[in-house]
Amino acid sequence: MLRESADALLSGVRFGKFVSVGAVGAVFDMATTTALIVGFGVLGEYAKLVGAEVAIVVMFAINERWTFSELGKSGAVPTLSRFVRSNIVRSGGLAVQFLIVRALRQLSVTVPVFGFDLWQLIPIPIAIGASVVLNYVAESLLTWRVTRS
Repeated sequence: MLRESADALLSGVRFGKFVSVGAVGAVFDMATTTALIVGFGVLGEYAKLVGAEVAIVVMFAINERWTFSELGKSGAVPTLSRFVRSNIVRSGGLAVQFLIVRALRQLSVTVPVFGFDLWQLIPIPIAIGASVVLNYVAESLLTWRVTRS
């Protein structure tokens, strides 16, 4: 079982697709968040939550049809079940990002560049990288259950 899980997770093609879908999701997240703030005056934090959910829905749809298309039973109920699991996994990924950024910003580190503390930005890609790995493993094992194929 462990070897089967490792083999399923180490698919470079699947991971590449997953990361590509994540990039599409990031575009939807940023576009939705920006549109809500600029176009509708929605408070930034609320706009970000809506943007994140839009991205989660878009990423699920693409992953369902492309990245993990050969996995999972067809039909409304199994698809809805995967969608709910995916939302839970992705919400966990967002929580991990928040916690990592928060923890790293608590460190007494400064990286001054032209009068700006770059350390305020450095934790963000670290947190994104960690959540990509976490989301890939959790989506593979819990949402689409790659070891059952």
